[in-house]
This record gives sequence, C-alpha cells and structure tokens, in this order.
Amino acid sequence: MATASDIKKGLNIRYKNGIYTIIDFLHVKPGKGGAFVRLKLKNIETGQVLDDTIRAGAQIDVIRIERRPYQYLYNDGEQFYFMDKNTYEQVPFHRDVLSEVTNFLKEGIDVTCLFAEGKQVGIEPPMFIELTVTETEPGHKGDTVSTGTKPATTETGLKVNIPLFINVGDMIKVDTRTSEYIERV
Repeated sequence: MATASDIKKGLNIRYKNGIYTIIDFLHVKPGKGGAFVRLKLKNIETGQVLDDTIRAGAQIDVIRIERRPYQYLYNDGEQFYFMDKNTYEQVPFHRDVLSEVTNFLKEGIDVTCLFAEGKQVGIEPPMFIELTVTETEPGHKGDTVSTGTKPATTETGLKVNIPLFINVGDMIKVDTRTSEYIERV
C-alpha cells in the first residue's frame, strides 16, 4: 500500500470500486486544518473523469496496468477480436469495454491492449489513424464564410469535420486523442 505522498501523474489506483489513472493532483496545506490532496482521476474502463480529495496520509491501492501489443482482427457486433502479436492467441473484448475507441478500429491495425489483474480493461489505439471518407457534402468554391469545414463520416463510422476540398473516397489522417482531422493522405 502506498500513501497520498506517493501520488504522481499517470499512476493507476483502485478507487471507489474502479480502476483510475491520476490525470492531475495538487497537495494542499491550508493554514487551518489538515493537509489534503486534490485529485483529478479518469476511470480506465468507462472514461469517466472524477474530481475528488483525500487526506494527506490516506492509503491508496496502486494497480499495475500491463500493456501488450495486439492486432485488431474483426468484430461480430458485440465482441471485438484482437490477436496477440507474440503468441497469436485471439482475445475478445466486449463493446462496452472499448466505448468510443471502436470508431478508430480498422482491420489489421496495431493497438495496445490494457490488462489489470488479469482482466481486460481497455485498449489504446495508435496516436494517428488513416481513414477513408465515405460520406460528406460536396464543397463549393467560395463557401468559406464560416470556418471552411464540413462534416464527414469515415469508414469506421467516426464523424469528423474536414476541409471543403476533401471528397468522398479521399483518405484522411485523424488524431485518435481528439478525434480531429490532421491532413489528407
């Protein structure tokens, strides 16, 4: 068991019946009363962000997250199948565990699967992914009164704003952290 003084960014802990990653923290020592730590936590399984405080001497349960390289194979609607790149073993992940990450899964891409205490807790897609635009409105020259972007849908179902010059069938690069258009490929 660790204490609140061992807290650092990126540490994974068991907190309130969930596994959380510490996004940010602040040790506070008021003039009156005991010291405490303000925490900003993100649930690994659900993606929920939580702000909370704990006493400065409180015990915390540190969890080790194991990261392994996998390759995305296919899905059958509810289960998404990944192959361990070392043992070639296939592992299914349920749609609920993956949440919004499913919009970045394209057959054959390499991902990092996260395991805590032998249990699947999520995946990390690559930082950037190349997707084909399957649906968008045609852009017209001179339509730049607004920001100069239009909505588009990609092959995985991800909705993203793209520049007016991109058309259906074009390949674009998307940042998986922010779901934003980066460039045309």
